Amino acid sequence: MMNSEWHVSGLVVQARPEKIPRLTSALLAITDTEIPVQDQEHGKLVVVMQAACSHALLEKIELVRNLDGVLAVSLVYHQQDTQGEVTP
Repeated sequence: MMNSEWHVSGLVVQARPEKIPRLTSALLAITDTEIPVQDQEHGKLVVVMQAACSHALLEKIELVRNLDGVLAVSLVYHQQDTQGEVTP
């Protein structure tokens, strides 16, 4: 049996507005991370992260929490898919 997991999460990151430019660079340096929307004036970013397993995804989210300027991280979406086929 061969299974392949895939996880995606959507986060809202609240940060200090003056830290947004540096924070954006740090977030985009994390593998499989995108920032589809940001509001620098209010210090808010929508962040989408992907990973092959839940452990890797949780490590990435924890990394975001610890970045300089981050005030709060809210998980607003998570999806897990398992793909594969059963072989005799």
